[in-house]
Amino acid sequence: MRTVLTALLATLTLAACDGGGDPVQQALRDTAIANQSAMVKETATTSASDHPSTGHGTSPGDRAFAASEAAMHAGMAAASGETLDEAYIAKMVEHHRGAVAMADVALAQSRDPEVRRMAQVVKDSQTREIAEMRAWKPATAN
Repeated sequence: MRTVLTALLATLTLAACDGGGDPVQQALRDTAIANQSAMVKETATTSASDHPSTGHGTSPGDRAFAASEAAMHAGMAAASGETLDEAYIAKMVEHHRGAVAMADVALAQSRDPEVRRMAQVVKDSQTREIAEMRAWKPATAN
C-alpha cells in the first residue's frame, strides 16, 4: 500500500508540473494501469506455477479464462473519455469485449449444450451492444 501511495504522489507531482490536463485524473489513470499491469503479470506467473492437485491456486476452468479476463481488465483500466459519458462508453465496450472473449472460450471448450447456448446468446447480444455503443454520439446541449 505504501508503494502505491508513493507512486501516486510521484505521478501527481510529475503531472502537476506537466501542465497538461487534470493531473489528478491522469495520475489515477496511470496508477490504475500500473496496478492492472502488475496484477496481470502476477496472475500469469501464479497460473503458470499452480498445481490443482495441491488444493491451492486456480482450477483448470479458471485458467481457461485467465487471458480473456486479464485483457478485459487491462482494457477497461486503459479506456477513458473526456466526460463521464465518454468514459462509460469506452469502459463498457472493453467490458463487453471481455464477455465476448469469455463466450468464445466457452464455445470452443464446453461440451454442455446449455452452456454453449448461453455463451452464444452472450456473444450475439454483447456484439450488438458494442456496435450500439460505438455508434453513440454525445447529446448536444439544448
